[in-house]
Amino acid sequence: MHPLPAPDPGRADNRSATRFLLWLAARIWPTLVWGMVLAVISFVGQALMPAALGRAIDAGLIARDADALLRWGLVLFSLGIVQAIVGIVRHRFATYNYLAGAYRTVQLTVDHANRLGAALPRRLATGEVVSIGTADINHIGGALDIVSRGTGSIFAVLTITAILLATSVPLGLVVVLGVPLLMAVVALLIRPLHRRQEAYRDQQATLTTRASDIVAGLRVLRGVGGESVFSARYRAESQALRHGGVRVARVEALLEATQILMPGIFLVLVTWLGARFALRGEISVGQLVSFYGYTVFLIGPLRMLTEVIDRITRGHVSARRVVSMLDLRPEISDPEHPVELPDGPGELVDVESGVTVRPGRLTALAAAVPEDAVAIADRLGRYVDSEATLRGLPLRKLALATIRRRILVADNDARLFSGPLRVELDPHDRADDATIAAALDAASATDIVAALPAGLAGRVAERGREFSGGQQQRLRLVRALVADPEILVLVEPTSAVDAHTEARIAARLGPARRGRTTLVCTTSPLVLDRADHVVFVSDGKAVAEGGHRELLDSEPRYAAVVTRAEEED
Repeated sequence: MHPLPAPDPGRADNRSATRFLLWLAARIWPTLVWGMVLAVISFVGQALMPAALGRAIDAGLIARDADALLRWGLVLFSLGIVQAIVGIVRHRFATYNYLAGAYRTVQLTVDHANRLGAALPRRLATGEVVSIGTADINHIGGALDIVSRGTGSIFAVLTITAILLATSVPLGLVVVLGVPLLMAVVALLIRPLHRRQEAYRDQQATLTTRASDIVAGLRVLRGVGGESVFSARYRAESQALRHGGVRVARVEALLEATQILMPGIFLVLVTWLGARFALRGEISVGQLVSFYGYTVFLIGPLRMLTEVIDRITRGHVSARRVVSMLDLRPEISDPEHPVELPDGPGELVDVESGVTVRPGRLTALAAAVPEDAVAIADRLGRYVDSEATLRGLPLRKLALATIRRRILVADNDARLFSGPLRVELDPHDRADDATIAAALDAASATDIVAALPAGLAGRVAERGREFSGGQQQRLRLVRALVADPEILVLVEPTSAVDAHTEARIAARLGPARRGRTTLVCTTSPLVLDRADHVVFVSDGKAVAEGGHRELLDSEPRYAAVVTRAEEED
């Protein structure tokens, strides 16, 4: 068995849920086949044990033949040993199949979520993504896991049916006719169960989305007095979800009762018929004991077959949701024939606005409307389609991987993730201590690390909630500086820090990026004064360029924007 997760999950067949499940199965077919073979050996071995027990009774006890009793006793013991060994190995294969299916699904969905980027939250609700990453991967893994046991159960039922038909046709017919009857009854319950389960899952995803929205906007809600309104709405939806769970549980309870009742009826019927045949001398006492053992054993395989239907149906429903996510196309994709971008610095130009970022310089972009600066940054980073060029080559003709490697856009929507702080600042583990220390100094974030008991080894909570807004902003700047891209685009990197800290960052940013191309979108006079070149954008167009002090004297609109920003600080 290969280690998990697989280094490359492959390219999924997402044409349908069935094709996706078959594609997953094909990726692990050796372990899947071995699991099925071992399950067949295990279940058939269990099915043969009542036959061996019956022979021991007839040939050993009834006939008083010690040798026969010993011989059949050893056969029974050997079957038990084989089952124990095979059962352990089979369980290992089944667990591997479950984890392989779940891991590969997680890898596929996470990779696709990364490709979708900012388009994901606009296309898919947060709760839906959470449900795929929790419940759905379990159901898909369970569908692959149950295949081996389901195959073993089918062979066990066929083996016992053949033995019963060979020994007593009436008893064999009870099983032959009873198994389809049981499957039909279960099928009647499975369909409404899964309808309710699907509705429950949709409610769960909606409620999760509601919870994440409330948490994300809690401060705003409190500010406008809307916390109680959303709390009441969440409480009502939570109760609706609870009622949905109860409806699901009712059908599940009925299904569980049916799975016990129907095989129990078989047990009573076969035992009663067997006892009558034994009294009439049509079968021996040992065969009667064997028949009883068969029917008791059949309860397991029959329940397993109903579980197979249940799990595969759930897996199919979950696969349908995964496929629907994989079907989402990113807003920006690679061209059919990407153009190679030569190494070395070059001008980055936003044709729409006329902004030109010169190589090796710290350029500041001051926009009269902040949204214009964000739009330009998105175009320069190719997060939206545009006519932007790098070294004269249109970005739309370059592979996205090339653009992401050469151009890094760092804005205030970026998140801090949980884990060690050093890993958070250097996710690719490429920087040495000196590089990280230099980035911390440039972002004036040394004090943040010094205040942590474990320093860089300290753990960051989810979304960095232990840090203030200004601290999070400085740590995000550290992360961008540690990455050291050829072209770095910073969007309002100092908007949440005090004036003294901002002055230190403004003074250190240029030296930290010396020899690299940097664009800072800001209206802060402290940062603008330290830039090599300033571009002023009004109505989405670059209308003036030069030094900060030069523009203050020559461009009244620029002076008004900068002065307004200074007053807001």
